[in-house]
Amino acid sequence: MYQQTKIVVNNMNFYYGRKQVIFNLNLEIPKNEIMAVFGPASSGVTTLLRSLNRLCDLNPEAHMDGDVLLDGKSVYGHGANVTELRRKVGMVFEVPTPLPMSIFDNIAYGPRLSGRKGRRDIAETVEQSLRKAALWDEVKDRLSISGMSLSGGQQQRLCIARVLALEPEVIILDRACSGLDPISTAKIEESLMQLKEQFTIVIAPHNVQQAGRVCDRAVFMLMGRLIEEGTNVEVFSNPRDQRTSDYITGRFG
Repeated sequence: MYQQTKIVVNNMNFYYGRKQVIFNLNLEIPKNEIMAVFGPASSGVTTLLRSLNRLCDLNPEAHMDGDVLLDGKSVYGHGANVTELRRKVGMVFEVPTPLPMSIFDNIAYGPRLSGRKGRRDIAETVEQSLRKAALWDEVKDRLSISGMSLSGGQQQRLCIARVLALEPEVIILDRACSGLDPISTAKIEESLMQLKEQFTIVIAPHNVQQAGRVCDRAVFMLMGRLIEEGTNVEVFSNPRDQRTSDYITGRFG
């Protein structure tokens, strides 16, 4: 049984030029859960994730039929505020991209840009964001050093904290742990399990094992089509479709 639905994807067909990459996809993403969307290369996973906050708009050849609803309102409708959408639906990418400034300023940049000026307010936001990203204890005594001097795992948690500072409602992670060591990956996964109490999380995991560890619901895609969707137990322990079983057991992909 679903919790309250946060995002609905209705009859999505997605194209890059003449090439169709997603076919008639329908999906409901529940609020305050972690949904893992996975599949082999060219399955449409990244396109689906980027469509949720319209990052695909940055590709001039991209166009879509269908709709995406956030809290019942179309994110593609006439008059939709894309800047506000991307604040509400924040994204963390595969390669960490800290800004060339201090740890503190990396987190403070977004709130300042949105008009928040109070020194104490900004400092509290920085601390809370770093705490939520499980990074505060490691950097609290060196907030003035460059964010680019951190390790890869710390940089990725810094990027998560930067998204959190904008007070989003949804967090999307596109293979955000793919280049990290197991300890850094475990710290991020632990953070996600706590963050879902406040946020809706959609993750393209870096492997099937990660999907099985962190998600409440799982979606398997293949060649742009949604093959199977269900709870963690349903998809990983008792998949209905043989293609899902073959993929998660390593028979292909």
